[in-house]
Amino acid sequence: MGRKKTVEFDEGPPDNFDPNNPYADPVAMLEHREYLVREKWIQIETAKIIRERLKWCYRIEGVNHLQKCRHLVEQYLEATRGVGWGKSNRPAEFHGLFRSLNFHHYLLNHLILLRLCYPDRSDL
Repeated sequence: MGRKKTVEFDEGPPDNFDPNNPYADPVAMLEHREYLVREKWIQIETAKIIRERLKWCYRIEGVNHLQKCRHLVEQYLEATRGVGWGKSNRPAEFHGLFRSLNFHHYLLNHLILLRLCYPDRSDL
């Protein structure tokens, strides 16, 4: 008997878990709970990685961060939607309008700020 060449993890939910009667098999219920916690931690850590990339992009790009880092902002917003302990798992369609309104409000505030800082420019 030798060592295994690779480590294999069971990454899916347990096969014998019944969501209609979760207490029928206590072992499957605990395995399902561990699966949910593991998936939640993966989502949280993914959001942290994207946040670090976004911070780096803001520092490097400077004033051009609105154009250059937009894809990271969208990835971060998507990664943080419904992530965290105690967050509701609402469908994405309930978030869409609020997100687009926030983005337009953000752009409008930047435009107003640019016009206040540079009143003599006509192209803003």
